[in-house]
Amino acid sequence: GLASQGGLIQPRIAGSWLLSPPIHFFLSLERHSVKMFLRGRPITMYIPSAFLNYDDLRMEQPSEKLQLDWVYGYRGRDCRSNLYVLASGELVYFIACVVVLYHVQNRTQRHYLKHTDCVRCLAVHPDRVRVASGQMAGVDKDGKPLQPFVHIWDSSTLLPLQEIGLGSFERGVGSLAFSTADEGMYLCVVDESNEHMLSIWDCSRATKLAEIKSTNESVLTVEFNPEDSSNIITTGKSHVYFWTWSGSSLTKKQGIFGKYKKPKFIQCFVFDTNSDVLTGDSEGNILTWARVAADVRTLGKGAKETYQISKQTRAHEGSIFSLCLCHDGTVLSGGGKDRRLVHWSPNLTLLQEMEIPEQFGAVRTIAEADGGELLVGTTRNALLRGSFVDGFRPIIQGHTDELWGLGTHPSRDLFVTCGYDKQLCMWDGGEHTLAWSVTLEETGLCADFHPSGKVVTVGLSTGRWVVLGTETRQVLSTNTDGNEQLSVVRYSPDGEFLAIGSHDNFIYIYSVEESGHKYTRFGRCTGHSSFITHLDWSKDGKFIMSNSGDYEILY
Repeated sequence: GLASQGGLIQPRIAGSWLLSPPIHFFLSLERHSVKMFLRGRPITMYIPSAFLNYDDLRMEQPSEKLQLDWVYGYRGRDCRSNLYVLASGELVYFIACVVVLYHVQNRTQRHYLKHTDCVRCLAVHPDRVRVASGQMAGVDKDGKPLQPFVHIWDSSTLLPLQEIGLGSFERGVGSLAFSTADEGMYLCVVDESNEHMLSIWDCSRATKLAEIKSTNESVLTVEFNPEDSSNIITTGKSHVYFWTWSGSSLTKKQGIFGKYKKPKFIQCFVFDTNSDVLTGDSEGNILTWARVAADVRTLGKGAKETYQISKQTRAHEGSIFSLCLCHDGTVLSGGGKDRRLVHWSPNLTLLQEMEIPEQFGAVRTIAEADGGELLVGTTRNALLRGSFVDGFRPIIQGHTDELWGLGTHPSRDLFVTCGYDKQLCMWDGGEHTLAWSVTLEETGLCADFHPSGKVVTVGLSTGRWVVLGTETRQVLSTNTDGNEQLSVVRYSPDGEFLAIGSHDNFIYIYSVEESGHKYTRFGRCTGHSSFITHLDWSKDGKFIMSNSGDYEILY
């Protein structure tokens, strides 16, 4: 399992294992050991005494390789505008470096895997087939910097069509939008540099047509006017900018709030059926920005039409995180603090409302599927599906912070995870669902099942470890070893011992009775000069091999 931002990525074996970075082996003269250089440090690895002739061992890489099977989770905690419905009926969203295409009815996933670091934004072309996804800057396996870029790709074939902006963007890509009036000829990109550079690109040629510094304040969203690609809007911290694009030039007009209180953030906006602009802000208001004819008398023939606030609608308690224009012209708004999902008529009369259950967090983004079904991405990294009449149920769930512990069930297709969000989650690998989750008192960093599968032990950040029943989910035992974080807990194959590796450099051994319900301190392994990172039992349960933070291997 590979983890990032609370997501869990489950590979399946398809048909060469890769060692990264390259590792060099040197056989000792006595033929008793192999010396491996890891990050420049010589590590001695002893050859098991059962192997009489090391040269006779086969050294080819196995033919199997890993293929991504399923991704648990969705990145809603710190990203926005990242859930759409494609022409295929699949949902498209992202987490970590993966863009996921999820067919809800068929319960299948496909994955776009051409990104080299975390994907942060997404836009869908008007044809609902092509997708643009932008990523952050990163580093490769050798520590060399990787520049951010945008990929335009075909969601039916998962093949990249264009790579845009490699070398042009700083830090990462924050917001994306396809033009609509000209059938998606252009792409607007805002990067994460201090000046939040706004650039416009020709999608078919991957060439930059215009670029300008937008603002030093954070930019949260960008969109083309659906009826006029020369009109672009950006919103973010304390601003709404109305941009006019002509050739290689971009000019902006700031939205004037006048008698209305200027909000700290404008997090979202949509164009309504009248081509007016509706903004959702941190004050909980929807502001209607109506188009005003150009003041030719004062400003001359070159004057452009402007937008002015014509109406303020009190919508939410706290921030509005998302606005969605439905197929029938009605509007949906999603609240942060109040977790409310509200349905509005085209003239912003309240039609329906409901509250998203607290366990899923606030509304981060809203999408309308065919047939009027609604999809909601939440700040606790869940995707919900449903309606105002029938309510909502989760179709994708994930952790909400870094994921550290992972343990697989000895006989069933189940696994547990834990992390910085203090959640212990049991996942059903066959059904690709969350079976259950419980809240731990502290951060969980490692986990392992007893061979019976009846209990699971979780190592915490304080030196405590807890044993829970997998059926009852109740804590059966609590113990403490040292006062530093635990990095690994591992039962012996016969289930008679439990080894616990700590950041205090020790391994604590417990004897286990009553199928994992009773624990007695058996001993302590000393000798490591750095914190324990991993440990493994021999098949007969008589030996332990352990690694530490300075790459030392002890037996």
